[in-house]
Amino acid sequence: MSSTIQQISILVLPILLAVTLHEVAHGWVADRLGDPTPRLMGRLTLNPIKHLDLVGTLVFFFTRMIGWAKPVPINPLMFKDARKDMMWVALAGPMTNILMAVVLAIALRLLLQLPLPAFPLLLKIFVPLMLMLKVGVVINLGLAIFNIIPIPPLDGSKVLAGLLPPEKAEVFAKIEPYGFLILIFLIVARVVETFIFPVINFGLHLLLGSYI
Repeated sequence: MSSTIQQISILVLPILLAVTLHEVAHGWVADRLGDPTPRLMGRLTLNPIKHLDLVGTLVFFFTRMIGWAKPVPINPLMFKDARKDMMWVALAGPMTNILMAVVLAIALRLLLQLPLPAFPLLLKIFVPLMLMLKVGVVINLGLAIFNIIPIPPLDGSKVLAGLLPPEKAEVFAKIEPYGFLILIFLIVARVVETFIFPVINFGLHLLLGSYI
């Protein structure tokens, strides 16, 4: 029981930080491109409660790698070029998570270069901090890579729609009502795990190397 509580306590902060920054990045870019909807709806906030999705958060805790947050409300009609601007808004979330993964990996590498503190109290702070940094790298990589899958409502679907010719993008948009069900099926059938986890592990080895 105590071990489970310790694991949850290590996961909570990295998950909240990754999810919050991911969604704020979407909203900030949308706001910069002319859509004030995220700002008016209170989604340009660092309060994680505004961004958490119950199912997506539970998936995070079960998989320790992938999950999702509550989508930021966007009004594409406010953009000059709806298709292209939506693509940049969609990319903002995953790119922010990749940047966070790099920053946390650098922080962990620097921390591991320091000698372990001799005092037991400091050691109790030092070790959980290293674990949280490592988990943070995993969560941010997982959130970025998972969300780039081109299935609605994930960010990758909007990126793909922005890259496709308009007529093909319209055909692709027809799967949107079924996107969430397709996504849940792929997770339950472990298809996502088969294809995504190796990519996440590759990113971990790239960022952390022998420190994994």
